[in-house]
Amino acid sequence: MTGVLSLLPEGQHGLLTTPATADLAAYRAAGGYAPLPEPDGLLDRVAAAGLRGRGGAGFPAAVKLRSVRDAPGRPVAVANGEEGEPGSVKDRWLLRHRPHLVLDGLRLASAVTGAARGVVYLSDPRAERAVRRALGEWPGELPVDVVRTEPAYVAGEESAVVRRIDGGPALPTAKPPRPYESGVGGAPTLVANVETLARIALLHIRPDSMAADAHLVTVSGTGGAAALVEAPAGTHLKVLADLCGHGTSEAVLLGGMFGGLYGAGWRDLPLDQDLLAAAGGALGCGALHFLHPEACPVAVAGEAAAYLAAQSARQCGVCVSGTGALADALAAVARGEAGAETSEKLLRWSRGLPGRGACGLLDAAAGVAGSLLAHFPDRVEDHRDSGCPACAGAAPGDGRRFTVPVP
Repeated sequence: MTGVLSLLPEGQHGLLTTPATADLAAYRAAGGYAPLPEPDGLLDRVAAAGLRGRGGAGFPAAVKLRSVRDAPGRPVAVANGEEGEPGSVKDRWLLRHRPHLVLDGLRLASAVTGAARGVVYLSDPRAERAVRRALGEWPGELPVDVVRTEPAYVAGEESAVVRRIDGGPALPTAKPPRPYESGVGGAPTLVANVETLARIALLHIRPDSMAADAHLVTVSGTGGAAALVEAPAGTHLKVLADLCGHGTSEAVLLGGMFGGLYGAGWRDLPLDQDLLAAAGGALGCGALHFLHPEACPVAVAGEAAAYLAAQSARQCGVCVSGTGALADALAAVARGEAGAETSEKLLRWSRGLPGRGACGLLDAAAGVAGSLLAHFPDRVEDHRDSGCPACAGAAPGDGRRFTVPVP
């Protein structure tokens, strides 16, 4: 792991360059825990900055805050630090090394929404220790609990977060209602990613900063180095790849697994949620896994599908059967045992399965398969009559290819 790298202009404070905030004195010296602002004023500032959620969906943060504030009942605010994507490390890094920045963001979001209780939700033991230390000295009046869960791909989905905090399993539930309508204990609940909250805190500390216009990105790949990078919105993926030794890559897996594979033209893709979506990809949680020439996109797609099938909550029949069928079909392609009908099935499933599960896991699996067919039809065809060395053996379902250590 290379470590943490900032591409922000000199003099600009970001989440990585803000003085170490594991210590209360250092955080106060950096401007943290400033007096609470007028709630509507802070909400307007978040809206004007265009801040969007960093948990994966990219939903406008101000709209989410306002929805919770306007719902009947006394809200609960949750800092969601359970990142299920194996290729992402940003949330755990923030909780380990910037706990006061996250807690300050939780304090501010609670003030905006009128929350009577805060919760930090996580699965990483080191992050839990750091947060509990910070809570032992933090000056906020809001009562805050720490709830630890077991790590899983679906454990950070917002309804799974609510279910676990209420004492149940960390598994998604059917919607509606959504947490902002009825969440923890039946109260309207804000479930906000910890990076989103940290950026709200940074906006309060430095209103003129690039807090809303930068992204924490986890870069990894089959060659080169892994790193946590903070980069301005619009940065081309080529810049990030070259920075970490992935410049010779032929493709990239976007957004963890949610954005699918992208082949020719990936170098010119910008670090921008809307533009990536327009190009058929997604930024998701900001994880970028680069595929060097020796890596086969069929093998990568097969391993991603196998991992997602293994991570299914097994609550929705369509998810269990859908992810299993996608994983089996991609495994057949990798072994050189697939015919034309296999590609036809994969295409049909990739178009018909999204949106049919209780969470986004099935969508991610379908997206991986569909993007493989869209960007690498020739590679799929090459596997029809024989397998390839890069695809030899069964695809592991543990996500080991995509796992990145926390710096």
